[in-house]
Amino acid sequence: MTVTSVSIREVGPRDGLQIEDPVPLSEKLRLIEALAASGVSRIEATSFVSPRAVPALADAEQLAAELHRWPGIEFSALVAGIGGAKRAVAAGIKTVEYVVSASDGHSQANTRSTTQQASERIDEVSRIVHDAGGRLEVIVATAWDCPFDGPTDPDRVLRIAEQAKDFGADQFSIADTIGTATPGRVGRLIEAVNRRVGDFDLGVHFHNTRGTGLACALAAVQHGVRNLDASTGGLGGCPFAPGASGNIATEELVYMLADMGIATGIDLDASIRAASVAESVVGHVVPSNLLRAGDRIR
Repeated sequence: MTVTSVSIREVGPRDGLQIEDPVPLSEKLRLIEALAASGVSRIEATSFVSPRAVPALADAEQLAAELHRWPGIEFSALVAGIGGAKRAVAAGIKTVEYVVSASDGHSQANTRSTTQQASERIDEVSRIVHDAGGRLEVIVATAWDCPFDGPTDPDRVLRIAEQAKDFGADQFSIADTIGTATPGRVGRLIEAVNRRVGDFDLGVHFHNTRGTGLACALAAVQHGVRNLDASTGGLGGCPFAPGASGNIATEELVYMLADMGIATGIDLDASIRAASVAESVVGHVVPSNLLRAGDRIR
């Protein structure tokens, strides 16, 4: 399938920072300013979860109150339950991501509930978000493998996709939480989701834990997916998945797609500068190879 343009959601402020030591609000806003200057149109800003579980994102409401500074960007926030959804919409978030783990082991570690229990909450989360005039995305974590349960049965992902569509979700995404996916497995799951639920706005989220993240992103694009997540500098990881490391780097994804003639709307040089800001914000070297090497064309 020929894809000429994609939409990249920048997840650095949420996924990228969630396993870091808490960053001051002013520094988070400095990072968002740099990201906005790159031309990215969608940013995952924060997560409305327990501050005890994820202290790095304890300032979700305070951050949300500052997002009006960038009116041209669609900001989203991740939630793991009904309480988080209520907090998100009360804070003015219009695009809410509700995460459901496809494996019971990760679901218990993440939300202390089974996959089925989390899936059944899609209905109420959907009502909360839509009653507030918002948009709901259901994200399936551990879509390929779980650090506790091993390989994920694809049918578990497909059943969540069916429930998401039945309960009125506006978008559906599949996430490689621990970075174990490979291009062939990615293609097969995307094809299976498309067969099972048909016309559904599909997105993907890959980690680069085992060096296959960009290859998986390319496989997804080649199977017609137009919504991809990436994190500035390659920051990130899941605090509830042992061994999970950073996301694919936004600037590296932009570099690869631009060279293929696939438009992202993101300026590569500005994206590299944003990764440098991210490195400054977290206070350590970030995984991005492109930040070290630079663009091949000057």
